[in-house]
Amino acid sequence: MNPDFLVIRIVGRIVLSVIKQCWALSSAMFITICFFYWNYGGFVAFLLLCFSAAGIVYHAGDKMLYYPEVPTNSRMFVASPNSVNLPFESIYLRSLDNTKLHSYLLLQPQPQLCPTVLFFHGNAGNIGHRLPNAKGLYKHLQANVFLVEYRGYGLSEGVPSESGIYKDAQGALNYLHTRQDIDRRRIIIFGRSLGGAVAVDLAFRQSSPEHIYCLLLENSFTSIPDMAKQIIPWKGLSYLPLWFHKNKFQSKKKIASVRCPVVFISGLSDQLVPPSMMLDLYTQCSSERKLLLQIPNGDHNATWAKPQYYSQLARCIGDICSERSLEPELDATVHTV
Repeated sequence: MNPDFLVIRIVGRIVLSVIKQCWALSSAMFITICFFYWNYGGFVAFLLLCFSAAGIVYHAGDKMLYYPEVPTNSRMFVASPNSVNLPFESIYLRSLDNTKLHSYLLLQPQPQLCPTVLFFHGNAGNIGHRLPNAKGLYKHLQANVFLVEYRGYGLSEGVPSESGIYKDAQGALNYLHTRQDIDRRRIIIFGRSLGGAVAVDLAFRQSSPEHIYCLLLENSFTSIPDMAKQIIPWKGLSYLPLWFHKNKFQSKKKIASVRCPVVFISGLSDQLVPPSMMLDLYTQCSSERKLLLQIPNGDHNATWAKPQYYSQLARCIGDICSERSLEPELDATVHTV
């Protein structure tokens, strides 16, 4: 398909969606454009139309990125860890701006002797859809697992936004630091896809690298503008200024300031996020303790289901978090499953 026609189709769908939900505002804008055309000519009306279209695309950025209602009923039903035979606490915590967030905390029999994984999910569904993966982390890493739903997802309040999700992530980390039954010195931040960008931002904002025991990033992207160029094959996107994008999630820029140990997990069969982006993040990271775990047949959503995934991940965490991880050559190590 011609890339220009693909862009027209995508923009057309966005415009129709906005018109359906904001018909009064759309009608007012249409009348305004007609008024300017009648009184000042086509050029001014065209400029106003371009300005309006840019505004629509800007505000529709959330609809293109966040899918809390996919699959159906994801905002009403969240599967319980009981369904995968896991002990848990269902917790409602507060984000930095007081938004109420839903979460599950899966604790080991002796939770204070184990690391705790703070799990940030992707852009669709809820934490219930991540329970099989959480069970694998719980079982194979012998870790507590804390799954948090962003605002506007699952049973959490609010509406998703980039700044809001960053507040949610910090609120979740703050909550873990109030728990007396876990080892707060061994908190592992894990993020997949969109969750990877959330995890990078959280690590970026910590005043000391010791605040995070380890950072795990899986199949994540360098930034939303970079992803837009991948998804919409229109050369004009390269010339759009950064402010045109409502959501930016500039992980590539932030990872350069991250100093804690980092494992980059890249499924080389990822059809959504190019594996080159994970390699780029790995290269840009300034941490002296970093590893790239590449999985040849790993796709975007199910890299974690491939054989030896957990054993290799446990090995990587052990390598970069041990004393010998301070050796200079470690930062050039690449594991391939």
